[in-house]
Amino acid sequence: MAQVKEYCVILTTCANQEEAERLARLLVESRLAACVQMTGVTSFYEWDGAINRDDEKLLLIKAPSASYGDIEAFIARNHSYDVPEIIQIPIRAGSKTYLKWIDTVTE
Repeated sequence: MAQVKEYCVILTTCANQEEAERLARLLVESRLAACVQMTGVTSFYEWDGAINRDDEKLLLIKAPSASYGDIEAFIARNHSYDVPEIIQIPIRAGSKTYLKWIDTVTE
């Protein structure tokens, strides 16, 4: 029986457009991610005892689940935040042709 391949979306936020674009481009160029989408978000969080509100860029990184460890390490090495958000969300179902495309561009 063929092994079922798993896929995920990985979330991270960046302080600005330049950093977000740099990370997105490097993830795709290195073939770690098939696609990285970027959108603006407003984040509220506690840091160093203060409540903060920041406009950030959210990256939605589409990749094979097996690449998560490499992507986490890549983000940790290349991110400006001391503690960057790095969250994996499993893809439970998706278009077979889209998932096959992920395989094609990340191999």
